[in-house]
Amino acid sequence: MHNNRSWSRKLFLVCNFIFLAFISFLCLMPIIHILAISFSSGQAAAAGKVLLWPVEFTTAAYQNVFGKPEYLRAFWISIQRVIIGTMISMTLTIITAYPLSKDSRQFRLRTFYAWVFVFTILFSGGLIPTYTTIKSLGMIDTIWALVLPGGVAVFNVILLLNFYRSLPKELEESSRIDGAGHFKTLWKIYVPLSLPALATTGLFTMVGHWNSWFDGMLYMNHTENYPLQTFLQTVIVKLDFRFIKTENVELMLKLSDRTSRAAQIFVAAFPILIVYPFLQRFFIKGIVMGSVKE
Repeated sequence: MHNNRSWSRKLFLVCNFIFLAFISFLCLMPIIHILAISFSSGQAAAAGKVLLWPVEFTTAAYQNVFGKPEYLRAFWISIQRVIIGTMISMTLTIITAYPLSKDSRQFRLRTFYAWVFVFTILFSGGLIPTYTTIKSLGMIDTIWALVLPGGVAVFNVILLLNFYRSLPKELEESSRIDGAGHFKTLWKIYVPLSLPALATTGLFTMVGHWNSWFDGMLYMNHTENYPLQTFLQTVIVKLDFRFIKTENVELMLKLSDRTSRAAQIFVAAFPILIVYPFLQRFFIKGIVMGSVKE
């Protein structure tokens, strides 16, 4: 009887492994396909010969991408946006979630402010009032128009405040006995203990800023101020030879619309592909511990 259970368990693990490996391959296949196209010649890509392996291997598409000043400028703007936006958003999220994690005896208006934040999830001011506000504040064509309007993500606040509420109250009581105020308790006790939740919310924030394109189109009047995703969405619609020297005929012959755009898409996705695995180990723990509790 024990042997039958052992074999059934092994069979289940093998089948489960094969199934999950297949699902993982399906998820990775589009990325591998884009990467293969970016390293293939223009003729092979245009003929549809490229699947999961480069055909007529060449780096011409990447030479074209990194030879475009406007692409590199948009890339740098996106990096600035992610760094500044994540710092602002995480700081505001932390100092907002902490008081909201207290009960009504410690913070009398806690319920009122909590409903104010929830209200913003259900209703917004609308596109035109938002644009008018940004314009009246003089933030059009500046990096601040990309990072300040979404500085407080209510979902992240809810996630983090529930994580704070799961921490033992004795930690705060002991710190208050030792003479620590709210700010010292927050930054010396709560923040170090909430690294899984902070990594999760930080990942959400970084990915959101990196992938956002519509606000760049809305608040930027000049293409030189576009972040990368807006640049890819609106500017890269055909192969641009302006930044390829005329004497470099060999490079021009190896390029096509598909190879150039595939290289730009992969370069745009590469930073997130690098960062995500390092934060993935905190992801499940942060979501579970920050979920809604009774």
